Amino acid sequence: MPLAAQGIDTGDTAWLLAATALVLLMTPGLALFYGGMVRTKSVLNMLMMSFVSIALVTVVWLTAGYSLAFGDDAGGGLIGGLEHAGMAGLGPDSVHGTVPTLLFATFQLTFAIITAALVSGAIADRAKFAAWLVFVPVWALLVYVPVAHWVWGPGGWILDRLDALDFAGGLPVEITSGASGLALCLVLGPRLGFKKDAMRPHNLPMVVLGAGLLWFGWFGFNAGSALGANGLAAAAFLNTLAAGCTGLLGWLFVEQRRDGHPTTLGAASGAVAGLVAITPSCGSVSLPGALVVGLAAGVVCSYAVGWKFRFDYDDSLDVVGVHLVGGVIGTLLIGVFAVESMTGGAEGLAYGGGFGQLGKQLVAVIAVGLYAFAVTYGIGKAIDKVMGFRADEEHEHTGLDLTVHAETAYDHGVLGHGAPVSSSLSSAQKVKSQP
Repeated sequence: MPLAAQGIDTGDTAWLLAATALVLLMTPGLALFYGGMVRTKSVLNMLMMSFVSIALVTVVWLTAGYSLAFGDDAGGGLIGGLEHAGMAGLGPDSVHGTVPTLLFATFQLTFAIITAALVSGAIADRAKFAAWLVFVPVWALLVYVPVAHWVWGPGGWILDRLDALDFAGGLPVEITSGASGLALCLVLGPRLGFKKDAMRPHNLPMVVLGAGLLWFGWFGFNAGSALGANGLAAAAFLNTLAAGCTGLLGWLFVEQRRDGHPTTLGAASGAVAGLVAITPSCGSVSLPGALVVGLAAGVVCSYAVGWKFRFDYDDSLDVVGVHLVGGVIGTLLIGVFAVESMTGGAEGLAYGGGFGQLGKQLVAVIAVGLYAFAVTYGIGKAIDKVMGFRADEEHEHTGLDLTVHAETAYDHGVLGHGAPVSSSLSSAQKVKSQP
């Protein structure tokens, strides 16, 4: 929530500049994480869905998104006004708390970018790129922006009326992206060969590199949300590290007991699950609470990623199993492990606070999850009806890299170096056998 202007503090500003860069790096990190998890024939398409989100969301955010999310409330706690449309009225001397308002707006922009990019993992290998270009800006305005206002904006109903806590984005980022991913899974349907063909990650070193970049950037994501170089930022930083570690260990523990093999993919996924869960709670729980939050996410999410086979929805890269489930865990556990020394008032059930805060967290989770799912499903259906959201079967079978982008990530002898686009496209049939 915007703070009263106190004048610019250079230390706080320097930290937030660094944190903003860290969070922006998370989207290329996500591109590598997702890119390594898909098959060779669509890795570039996966990278592009993340990279293009940077450009699309930035234009939307600067045009109207920031004002609607963080402008003065204009609709009963549901949406902000348009007084800062096009960043009107904001300049180098504008101050938000102790940092320049333009920097605060940019920091929040990086959150919006990665949230949109996260959704793409649920529909990997089968979405029309042109439809994605339409979906992202519409979704950012109709889904992400309102939820950001509810949780962080001045007068937002979750913050000001419900008094639910979310330090760094469990509701606007994790639950919103996970619920939206589930909606698009249902709109597009499963990939060709889902539950029949092996769809293993093609490059696990790339997955681990992407996870490492995500973890690195997550320190800016969580500790940066303190909006200052202070003790709260330090506590959020340490909580982030701790939860990522216990998430990793929890996932590997489940794999060892269930499958007999701790895997590289499991280590990367477990770390991300722990980081997802600590995102809303890093500024509310103590270190013991952070350790439990991360462990709970690692264990539960390691099982949740298998639900898609039981319930027959094709969440390609486990956005639902990790981000939705992990976000719910982290947001709800605030109501159990919140401590007054971190929150300044609210306490969780484990510290004598009763069920009150847990109930508030539950209401927020349900409201945000249902809203994101319903609106995303509507957007997806509308786009599908107008232009089609699902890639052509031939394109999906051949691979979206060659059929959509006229490129391939790896030279398997299909294309020579410097082969012209026309030659590349004429070779589409030859890559059908690629994994």
